[in-house]
Amino acid sequence: MPNIISAQRALFKSQKTKSVSFRLSLLKTLKTEIQLREQDIYEALKNDFNKPEFESFISEFGLVMSELNSAIKNVKKWSKPERVTSSLLTFPSKDYIYKEPYGNILVIAPWNYPFLLAINPLIMAISAGNTVVLKPSELTINTSKLLTEIIEKVFTSEVVASVEGGVETSTELLAQKWDYIFFTGSVPVGKIVAKAAAKHLTPVTLELGGKSPCIIDDSANLKLVAKRLSWGKFFNGGQTCIAPDYVIIKANIKDKFIELLKAEIVTRYGNNPKESKSFPRIINKKNVLRLKKMLHDSTIVFGGEVDENECYIAPTLIDNPSLNSEVMQDEIFGPILPILSYENETDIESIIWNFEKPLSLYVFSNKKAFIKHIISKYSFGGGVVNDSLIHFGNDKLPFGGVGASGMGSYHGKFGFDTFSHNKSIIKRGNWLDPSMRYAPYKENFGLIKKLFSYFS
Repeated sequence: MPNIISAQRALFKSQKTKSVSFRLSLLKTLKTEIQLREQDIYEALKNDFNKPEFESFISEFGLVMSELNSAIKNVKKWSKPERVTSSLLTFPSKDYIYKEPYGNILVIAPWNYPFLLAINPLIMAISAGNTVVLKPSELTINTSKLLTEIIEKVFTSEVVASVEGGVETSTELLAQKWDYIFFTGSVPVGKIVAKAAAKHLTPVTLELGGKSPCIIDDSANLKLVAKRLSWGKFFNGGQTCIAPDYVIIKANIKDKFIELLKAEIVTRYGNNPKESKSFPRIINKKNVLRLKKMLHDSTIVFGGEVDENECYIAPTLIDNPSLNSEVMQDEIFGPILPILSYENETDIESIIWNFEKPLSLYVFSNKKAFIKHIISKYSFGGGVVNDSLIHFGNDKLPFGGVGASGMGSYHGKFGFDTFSHNKSIIKRGNWLDPSMRYAPYKENFGLIKKLFSYFS
């Protein structure tokens, strides 16, 4: 590991990665290779947790290609120094913000979207002129192997290296000194990453998670809500960091909504979702057992079937669980949806504020005042009105958490900026040199105070 890092540091110091044409060449080569391996990507994801090809395209391959195209199109513009207005205090001058790469980046990817969440940060790190060590997830062995193959085909290890392995490998990587760390994963592991980074004062982006609420009032089109919510919740088998974690619905429409949601699940996945080609598996038996434990002492109104050997848990609805129950303690990260009810705003408040700030929040309503109130009152990373998940797909929106759900953001230019240091530069003119800043100060003090007051 030290040898790889040393080689990458040497390359960065050579200034080669600061060349925009060099970055563009790498991005275009990466794009070509990913296009050639499209079917291999689908096959790897299928083998890792039975992910349908359709879901693999729209949530992994398609988004990666979109991010690559955006970077290739815009990297020249993003890399140019940005001219800003100069200050009276710096007159005469021209003031700029230069986009400077940090240097040697560590990207630690998760297992739930193992291709997308490994490659997208890599694209932006390369676009910004950095070198990268990527740690794919050890839980998705087929996708991780494919990622390594693609990276070794496109890059030399002094530019990008893929390092596979388990917890021991991650621990060794985090013990090294980096210029920036980008981590996607759970809150407990995020704390470990932050602690390791603090030792070297290394800046970090942490893309975490949390219990993302979905609020539904009695003005919403319940049939449409059932369709959009079930898609967002059960997509990828519920193993999505921004999946609706639980529902808070107006009490007078809860029973009707549950029946519509049941019907929607059957429409999409059949009477036996286990046989559906559109429903993925849980990543491993450990997570199946974790999810199975959440079903204990729960009022299951739909689903609940578990097959540990096949890593299968059916789309499951739980009615009105206690906030102290197992299913409401931590982020679910699986196809289990608790449904709670509310009578008034105080009820919503008592539920949401019982948890840390979530990564996402969803509200289904046709009342503008209600929507505005919810969006402004509660703190969360990002969200959607009258749908779920789709904010992730717009690279013109920053994606990231707040508080316990993460820090920092990325996507599109926001990703480029994440992996770039804003270097402030003033180019001072020599044709005028006002004397008021020089000693003796007494005779200029009054004038300086008036100027500050006038221009502030």
